[in-house]
Amino acid sequence: MGEEIKVIVFTLGSEEYGIEVDKVQTIERMMPITRVPKTYSFVKGVINLRGVVIPVIDLRGRFSLPEVEPTEQTRIIIVAVNDMQVGFIVDSASDVVDLNSDSIDSPPEVVGGIKAKYLRGVAKLSEERLLVMLNLSEVLNKSEIIQLEGLEE
Repeated sequence: MGEEIKVIVFTLGSEEYGIEVDKVQTIERMMPITRVPKTYSFVKGVINLRGVVIPVIDLRGRFSLPEVEPTEQTRIIIVAVNDMQVGFIVDSASDVVDLNSDSIDSPPEVVGGIKAKYLRGVAKLSEERLLVMLNLSEVLNKSEIIQLEGLEE
């Protein structure tokens, strides 16, 4: 038997994605983002959250999905990746589910246009509901992390 893991469910377009709860620090409403020059197009800038400067990434841009205007539902999920905090802009963050790690299958090559290296796998929640699990360390690769760490200073 695999272990039970808690997962935060969020959406980008019509797809549902998951990040393990233990990697998520907080989920915030959309807030003003300070643009930073000379960064990747999907890096929207930085926010000051309770005195901490946090780089913010638009996951739609990261996954080459069409960008959309923020709505009431738009959220910034603050995650900890390799000892740094990063905010991910998502269309909505809906709920928390319990998953058995055995229910996560390895990802197909491309899911919804997103390359498999960004994905940890796909979990089947029910007959109709699949959850795409993100591989956070790949969503931010080493060179991007180095560039983002420069933003924090």
